[in-house]
Amino acid sequence: MRTKENESLIPHMEKLLTAWISDQSGRLHMPVTYATICAKALSPFEMLKQRKGGNVGETFSASSGWFDRYKKRAGWYNIKILGESASADTEAAKLFPAKLAEILEEGNYLPSQVFNADETGLFWKRMPPRSYIAKEESSMPGFKPAKERLTLFLGGNAAGDCKLKPMMVHRAGNPRARKGIVKSTLPVIWKANKKGWVTALLFEDWSSHYFVPEVKKYCEDKSIPFQVILLVDNAPGHPPSLQHHHPNVKILLLPPNTTSILQPIDQGVIATFKALYLRQTFEMLIKATDNETGPSLKDFWRKSFNILDAIKITANAWNKISETTMKGVWKKLCPQLFGTNVEGFEEPAEIVQQNTEAIVTLANRLDLDVSETEINDLLEAHKEELTNEDLLDMEEQEELEEVEDVTAPETPVHSFTFKGLEEAFQPMEKAINIFESQDSNFERSTKVARDLRNAYACNEEIYNEKKRMCWKQTTITACLQKAAVMSSVSKKPET
Repeated sequence: MRTKENESLIPHMEKLLTAWISDQSGRLHMPVTYATICAKALSPFEMLKQRKGGNVGETFSASSGWFDRYKKRAGWYNIKILGESASADTEAAKLFPAKLAEILEEGNYLPSQVFNADETGLFWKRMPPRSYIAKEESSMPGFKPAKERLTLFLGGNAAGDCKLKPMMVHRAGNPRARKGIVKSTLPVIWKANKKGWVTALLFEDWSSHYFVPEVKKYCEDKSIPFQVILLVDNAPGHPPSLQHHHPNVKILLLPPNTTSILQPIDQGVIATFKALYLRQTFEMLIKATDNETGPSLKDFWRKSFNILDAIKITANAWNKISETTMKGVWKKLCPQLFGTNVEGFEEPAEIVQQNTEAIVTLANRLDLDVSETEINDLLEAHKEELTNEDLLDMEEQEELEEVEDVTAPETPVHSFTFKGLEEAFQPMEKAINIFESQDSNFERSTKVARDLRNAYACNEEIYNEKKRMCWKQTTITACLQKAAVMSSVSKKPET
C-alpha cells in the first residue's frame, strides 16, 4: 500500500492554531472569537511558509469558508463557547456579587463553607531575561522555553484557614527527576496531559477524588455541615454539567471574562504565590552555590535544578501564604461574610512588593544584575500569550516525550537501606552532641536535640525495623553455621 504525505501547510497551521486557542481559553481565560482566530491563523501560516523557504506557492486568506470548515474539523460547532465579548465584563461584575449574596444568605453558608479555585500558568524555570544565565540559555542549541511551562490549580476558602493542596499539571506523566517517587506522597496533586492544562476531565477528577474528601474532612474537624459552594470561572475546563456533580457541593460559575475583577484567588493570592516562588528559587540557588566546593550558579541551574525542586518550592511558597491574605481577597466579592470587621487583612500588593525587593537583593548576591522592573516583568510573564515559536516547540516536545515514554526503562521506587540510614543518622547525632557540648543553656540544647530527633523519628522507626530484621537474619545464619560445624565433627551420620 502506498501513501502520499499531505504537503499542504494548512493542516500543520491548524494544529498550531488549535493549541493556541486552547491556551487562550484554557490557561489565560481570554475571549476567542471569529475575528481573533482568523487574524491569528495568518501568523503561523506565514511562519511555516518562511521555514520552507518562502517560495511555496500555497496561499491562505483565512476566509469565512475556511473558518467554517476549520470549526467542523476542530469540533467547535458554536464558536461562542470559546469566549464572549469583553464589553459585558464590567456590567456582569457589578451584578454578580448581589446574586451571590442572595445564594449565601439563602443557604446560610459560613465563610468556612465558601471556596474558590483557579488555574495559573507557571514558568517553573525562568530567569530575568537580561541576566547572563537567561542570555546563555536562549542562545543554546535546542533550548525550548515551552518545557518550562506548567499549570497550577490553587484554591481555598473565605475563612482563609483551608488552603487546598495545589494541583500541578505537567506535560510529562513521569519526568526523569520525579521517577522513583510515589506520586501520592508528593506535596502537590500531580497530573499530566500533552498541553499541561486543566481540562474538564482533570477538573472532574480533582473534584471527586480530592476536593470532596478533603473538604468533607475539614468540615468534620470544624464541626460544621458538609454543605459547601465552590466558585470557579467560566472556562472550558469547568463545564456547566459538573454543577450538580455532588449533592453537598454547589459549583457556581463566575460570569464570563470577570476573573480579573471578581475571582478571589486572582485578586492577589496568585501574585503573592509567584513572588514567593521566585524568592525561594533564588534562596535555593544561594544555598546550593554559597560555598567553594559547590557547583557554580550556571551549572546548578542548567544541570541540577529540576521539576522536583519546583515541586518543593511550590509547596513551600503555598504554605507561606498567610490566612489573612487568603481571607482578605474575598472582601470585594463577598463583603457581607465579614460584616464591618475588615481590619488586619494583609494587602497582597504590599507583600508582592516586599518579596520583589528581597528578590533583587538575593539576585545581587548571585551577581545577577537585575532591577525591580525586570522582576515585575518576569512575574507578569506567566500570563504571556504563546508565540508561534512556543507552539512549534510544544509540538516537537510532544513527539519527543511520546518516544521517551515508549523507550524509557522502568525506574524502581526509591527504598531505604539499613546501611544508608545508618550513614544518615551518624552526622545527625554528631551535630546534636556538638550543640550540647557548646551550649551552656541546658534547656535550649535539650530542646534542639528533642526537636531534631522528633524530625527524623519516622525514619528512625524504619531503621529500627530493618535492624531487627538484620538481627534475626544474622541469628538464623549463625545457628545454621554452628549446626554445620557440629555435624562435621560428629561421628554420627548427618540427619
